[in-house]
Amino acid sequence: MTHSRNPGTALDCDSFTAVNRPASARRAASMIARRSVKGPYQAAWLLNAIACMDLTTLAGDDTPDRVRRLCAKARRPLTNEIVAGLGLDAMPQVGAVCVYPTMVAPAVKALEGAGIPVASVATGFPAGLMPLDLRLAEIRYAVDQGAQEIDIVITRAHVLGGDWAALYDEVAAMRAACGPAHLKAILATGDLVTLSNVYAASQVAMQAGADFIKTSTGKEGVNATLPVGLTMCRAIRDYRAATGQIVGFKPAGGMKTAKDALNWQILMREELGRDWLRPDLFRLGASSMLADIERQLSHYVTGRYAAHHRHALA
Repeated sequence: MTHSRNPGTALDCDSFTAVNRPASARRAASMIARRSVKGPYQAAWLLNAIACMDLTTLAGDDTPDRVRRLCAKARRPLTNEIVAGLGLDAMPQVGAVCVYPTMVAPAVKALEGAGIPVASVATGFPAGLMPLDLRLAEIRYAVDQGAQEIDIVITRAHVLGGDWAALYDEVAAMRAACGPAHLKAILATGDLVTLSNVYAASQVAMQAGADFIKTSTGKEGVNATLPVGLTMCRAIRDYRAATGQIVGFKPAGGMKTAKDALNWQILMREELGRDWLRPDLFRLGASSMLADIERQLSHYVTGRYAAHHRHALA
């Protein structure tokens, strides 16, 4: 990541604002409906989505071999035929590979020399219901294993109970435990009930020093939605206006298609501008999405849709 770290600020609950859910839903829907990206422009946007992707495996049956196969896909996300057909000078690469802490070491070894960072979930992912000292120890373990980015989960009860000081102190302690690693704060927005809570939790996480705010673990009943993304993007915009600090955004969970990748990039372009269409400020937390992107790019190059098994991930 090339931009400066977010140092955070003092807790400021006066920065919170109420969010109108129906208006947010209308804005998100109209934004997507007004944009139609086709042909070479669509291909370019899909290539950018690959560059901004956190290629992820967070399954209970993850193994070092699976992680190594995923890392091989991260190094070469497209076939040589697609790369040649698009006229690219080099093979594109993903933004990062995201795994559990115990899988960090195999991922780091598999990506050696590629320049692709390893991100690790931590702090009792996905529920986060562990004693704080153990959650901080898990962060330090992942960093010691070589993780350059840490995706933490917050205690949802702090948000639901309005205990903003507790949430601030928790995220600040996690930020300190990360050391040089960038911190992405997962808000688990599907558990937060209201968009007003999503906005307030976004503000507190950024004030506590989060370098990114992230929608979901992918394990909630409802994961990344465009109205939630709109709310979080506006919190990022407001935080920048108030402090001058830049914070990244990562939607995750439930995103499976190339169309999803286009929609989230349209949201970034409309709400935060072109600077948030690069991997140091925007990540797509996904796995199966890459297969559909590759399939759509194959269609653009050849005029035919390939069978899904030709674009397997791992």
